Amino acid sequence: MVPHLVIEPNRSRLAFDLRDLWRYRELFYFLTWRDIKVRYKQTALGAAWAIMQPLFNMLIFTLLFGKLAGLPSDNIPYPLFAFAGLLPWTFFSNAIGNSGNSLVGSSHLITKVYFPRLIIPAASVLAGLVDFFFAFLVMAVLMVIYKVPLGVNILLLPLLIFLTTLLAFGVGMWLSALNVRFRDIRYVIPFLIQFWMYATPIIYPVSMMPERYRPYLAINPMTGVIEGYRVALLGGVNGASINWQSLGVSIAIALVVLVYASYDFRRMEKTFADIV
Repeated sequence: MVPHLVIEPNRSRLAFDLRDLWRYRELFYFLTWRDIKVRYKQTALGAAWAIMQPLFNMLIFTLLFGKLAGLPSDNIPYPLFAFAGLLPWTFFSNAIGNSGNSLVGSSHLITKVYFPRLIIPAASVLAGLVDFFFAFLVMAVLMVIYKVPLGVNILLLPLLIFLTTLLAFGVGMWLSALNVRFRDIRYVIPFLIQFWMYATPIIYPVSMMPERYRPYLAINPMTGVIEGYRVALLGGVNGASINWQSLGVSIAIALVVLVYASYDFRRMEKTFADIV
């Protein structure tokens, strides 16, 4: 029997078709809301887990690395230093983990109806912003307790949040596509996140690294992001200023990752329904 209608992805090399995404905006909204509800369904503490994860990590890091190891913190109280790094990192790592497994977890949708597959990892990343803003309330309380003065650099915060979201989306989208084809990726993701965390200046400052190694550290796009958050939120404590070179490298790498991930996602998308 000859089919009357064949639905297939558009021929664009990028995963972004704004008209397509706008047409399915209601589905995007409901998938995001589903991810938010499922995350805390049947949990006793609910959204409090979004606060507890970075808070307990901060306490552990402060005890082990701030008190026992005596790591420097650029003249910032170590709890503030650690939490300012954990705030974006927790969102970033959770977004990668959730979006990287999102396509496989939504196989029942992919095999039954057509919609832009890009929506699934995008919804997982966007849902993580809810946790981020809950954790940000703790950061605000810590800043009040330590009497942190706000400076003009706080205006960079929306840009930094957008950059973190963009980078998480690019990495998560690429991993989600790879995970459909190679199920080993679900086991690779936790190791990738753990290695990436220690390669990022969360528990230690960039100033701790010898000068000759700092350019290599800046290749990690989260380096400029984490340092940007610390200056935007805590720059009033030690008078630090934004390292525009490092932040510029982070922006450039995030855009390259996004473009490459979009291309690779589009290339593999037509086989998702067959192998998921």
